[in-house]
Amino acid sequence: MELVVIGCSTGGLRALQVLLGGLAPCPATAFVAAIHTASADTGLLCELLAPWTSMPVVEAQERTPVRSGTLQLAPPGYHLLIGTDRHFQLSVDPKISFVRPSVTVLLESAAAAYRDRLAGVILTGANDDGAAGLLAVRAHGGLALVQDPLEAQAPAMPQAALDLAGADHCLSLAGLAATLNRICKT
Repeated sequence: MELVVIGCSTGGLRALQVLLGGLAPCPATAFVAAIHTASADTGLLCELLAPWTSMPVVEAQERTPVRSGTLQLAPPGYHLLIGTDRHFQLSVDPKISFVRPSVTVLLESAAAAYRDRLAGVILTGANDDGAAGLLAVRAHGGLALVQDPLEAQAPAMPQAALDLAGADHCLSLAGLAATLNRICKT
């Protein structure tokens, strides 16, 4: 897998910490996350996630490349897209599902750029953002992974993804980490 895109909302910081804590080093895979947060400080998010992973955790910047072996976070207040040249683009287009950054926007653009070399991951959240994006991932041949809604702090987001897109894997956070460890080596 060349790229793993993770989306989360309510309860997402803790879910991401648990997921990252279960990941083995995977230098050939890039990780990108969109987190709905009220904070305007991505630096704080980077600091809160860094102790849970051996990867550098940085804010994604306009026109910079997607980097393997790194977790890049969508900046607050912007939709994060990945162009077909595999460089980031930022947008202030209208909010989707009442949020910006939108997980769906990120997943749809990543699916077009990475096709079957992409895994989309939907974690806990209180809205339906990411469901249409996960459908695009599957339509382009990528893998869809969803946190078990029964485990999620806020089950609406993973349940919406399951209802619209289905999933190749619907697992606990520990199960998702184990699956990512397996697929990131291929």
